[in-house]
Amino acid sequence: MKKLTTLILLAIVAMMILTACGGQATPTAAPAQPEATEAPAPVATEAPAPEATEAPAPEATEAPAPEATEAPASVVEGCEAPVVELKEVPREDTVVLGWSVSSPIGVTNPWAVPGYTHQEANNFMWEPLYWFGIFADKEIPWLAESMEYTKEDFTELTIKLNPLAKWSDGVPVTSKDVVFTFEGQIQNERLAYHGQFLQFVDKVEAVDDQTVVVTFKQPAPRFMFEVLMLKFDTGIPIVPAHVLEGVDDWNAYPGCFDMPHSGPYTIVSWDAAQKILDLREDWWAVEAGLIEMPQVKRIVMVNLGGQIGQNMDVVAQRLVNNEMDSALDMRSDLIKNILAQNPKITTHTGNNPPYGYLDWWPNSLWVNTQLEPYSDPLVRRAFNRCIDRDTIDEIVYEGAKIANVYPFPLYPGLQAFVDSPEVQALIEQYQPRKFDPEEAAALFTEAGFTQNADGLWEKDGNTISGVINAFPGIHSDIAPVLEEMLRNCGIDAATNFGDDAITNMTDGNAGFYMWGHGASLKDPYAAFELYHGRFSAEIGTTAGTNRWSRYSNPEYDAILDEMAPLASDDPRFHELAVQAMDIYWRDVIDIPIIQWLHRIAYNQTYWTNWPTQDNLAAGSNGAFWAHTGQLVITNLKKAAP
Repeated sequence: MKKLTTLILLAIVAMMILTACGGQATPTAAPAQPEATEAPAPVATEAPAPEATEAPAPEATEAPAPEATEAPASVVEGCEAPVVELKEVPREDTVVLGWSVSSPIGVTNPWAVPGYTHQEANNFMWEPLYWFGIFADKEIPWLAESMEYTKEDFTELTIKLNPLAKWSDGVPVTSKDVVFTFEGQIQNERLAYHGQFLQFVDKVEAVDDQTVVVTFKQPAPRFMFEVLMLKFDTGIPIVPAHVLEGVDDWNAYPGCFDMPHSGPYTIVSWDAAQKILDLREDWWAVEAGLIEMPQVKRIVMVNLGGQIGQNMDVVAQRLVNNEMDSALDMRSDLIKNILAQNPKITTHTGNNPPYGYLDWWPNSLWVNTQLEPYSDPLVRRAFNRCIDRDTIDEIVYEGAKIANVYPFPLYPGLQAFVDSPEVQALIEQYQPRKFDPEEAAALFTEAGFTQNADGLWEKDGNTISGVINAFPGIHSDIAPVLEEMLRNCGIDAATNFGDDAITNMTDGNAGFYMWGHGASLKDPYAAFELYHGRFSAEIGTTAGTNRWSRYSNPEYDAILDEMAPLASDDPRFHELAVQAMDIYWRDVIDIPIIQWLHRIAYNQTYWTNWPTQDNLAAGSNGAFWAHTGQLVITNLKKAAP
């Protein structure tokens, strides 16, 4: 049984590693991210760069494609692969993307659980009511022309659909589809947002073919953004009622290759080696004037094989050789080699560090705050004083300011919060970035520890277990640096990249847990809510994803409970958020380490208008595997000949 549990946990981590930070238990005051199906920033999308291997020059011959060792060999039962002769599409009309494609061949239904993932090109088929462009900090109406709260207390939401929206079979997208999608989330406990719908939604009514009114059980000021807008790996797409209403088991229905969808691309081929989608020239969004006809006529998602993060030297070579236009994100040394070998390749920050953009998964060293000695705030404050964030920036990120003191990413709305005079005053008070081993020593002494002959702090004959539980595919650059800092500070530190790392986190074992915060994007509530006492699992029980701290504080909970029904522009919301920030730093609930980065190579040999810091494009992040990858690809422009 223990072995089975471990395997299940590893499977969950693999999903988190592919998606982008979510996975909480259902809250009672505000929407959280879904459990296990949508998770933190791609944990396995980065891999260590080869130690001494440089990417070849552009004139190198074609790189061998790695074997698709993890991909399925046959079509899922109940589906028939398309029997069509692929039309010829020139390379200059095709975008080639490198990823690991391991989901069952034929699963395209967003409600197929388990089996479905948007990350393996299904995101090019499905659309939301609204997108959210994180770097433009803007809402992008799509299937809906408008969504607005029509009661001041945020208990009613009115949705007006775009009358030109259609499914790929020509059937109009109507309020019936929205009602079906929402009621399905309420009824089916296996769907990712079931908890949020069950908690908040009282009823969903179709007023006419283009109008839906949602009535909430309680104020839900963040529901529209958190649940109904697609961004990164969160939110829900709208599904076709005329297809699924006749299906007995929504979760078992794969969708296959011909499931009607509203998005711009349709699967024309899918096997163990690759997945191919062609543009639908009748895509409704063009007629509706939302976007010009996409110049990308074909998408080829090449299966890199093996586990995500493997074969990165081969991936780099294929990018340099112009065989691929983009691929999964990678580590700093490798992407530097790529940039040096092919001048047509760029990144979010061009040729300059950190070669990527902020993802929504800032990483901390979490500890079980119920377990001694980590339960003592003095000890946690000492841990924080042992971290030299300036050195992390210099060694790991080549001088880029990535080391972090917040549990949320500094996107525009959150940057405005931390720039406020009230938060700046807290920074002056707590100095959360301060590196001071002498102060750490004083704090350990105050907590009752003494240094032994080996220079390690101990109490009652026991040293402090400083084992860093982490993941080699994404933490191999920073974990050794942190280990050395902690050991130099008198902590019995080590690094554990083993399969039991995730088990140690869920079980709350002694040591540190290197993990992110999949939560806030616009305001800090969702990140602060991660530490609400209702999620504080007792020792001996399993902690939910992103709930590793097991922190419980009635004072803190009362602040969060008062924040929940308030809009983020309410002055009282800001006051309460500052109070929560105060407690986060005062108690050192976890030890924030870094903002998370996506370092993605964009090859401009065939395609331009990739989203970068100097060219927002559609305003989304540049991960083609995220929900908003559809915006990335449909806004690409052909390179000049």
